[in-house]
Amino acid sequence: MASALFMVVLLAMASSVVLASDPSPLQDFCVADKASPVLVNGLVCKNPKDVVAEDFFFQGLNKAGNTKNKQGSNVTPVNVMQIPGLNTLGISLARLDFAPYGLVPPHTHPRATEILTVIEGTLHVGFVTSNTQNRLIFKVLNAGDVFVFPVGLIHFQFNPDMHKDAVAISGLSSQNPGLNIIADQVFGSGPKIDRGLLAKAFQVDGRLIDYLQKQF
Repeated sequence: MASALFMVVLLAMASSVVLASDPSPLQDFCVADKASPVLVNGLVCKNPKDVVAEDFFFQGLNKAGNTKNKQGSNVTPVNVMQIPGLNTLGISLARLDFAPYGLVPPHTHPRATEILTVIEGTLHVGFVTSNTQNRLIFKVLNAGDVFVFPVGLIHFQFNPDMHKDAVAISGLSSQNPGLNIIADQVFGSGPKIDRGLLAKAFQVDGRLIDYLQKQF
């Protein structure tokens, strides 16, 4: 497990150099001062004299996340909110845990390319290209396999095994990749998107839209 995590970190670091969407740093580091009231594109730097090792440290990625939810999955992020030292470095990580038949539903990361490797179990993963092709590119991954999700594209991860859990680690090319879960945004927005608009967009009866909006 430890060696696999080390490999993923190296892959993520390498990918960030080429694919990072965040601005390049202009100094050795810019540890985030999350208490600052100043608003900038990113986070304000802490005084370098106040920086300590804990600003670059996170503990617990070896621990499984709680998958007892509707989707049967859990994502443990390790981004700038967990490691302030990631500020301006254009990289982050996440641990993905899946119960049997667990799903990370279709979603996008608006600011990051994602590179994923399976640590345990099997995952069915894929992404959809942009209009007008809307082509589904997918693959079944086993332990040690690696897959890339291009920045901004809708993608998913699913554990097809009905009996075994699955674990994956993802590297992302942003300190703050963002997360847009498609169903949550379309049917769970506040205020609600007009039912007639959605019924026309999806070419379904408005009563189905009413039902779906009540689920989110």
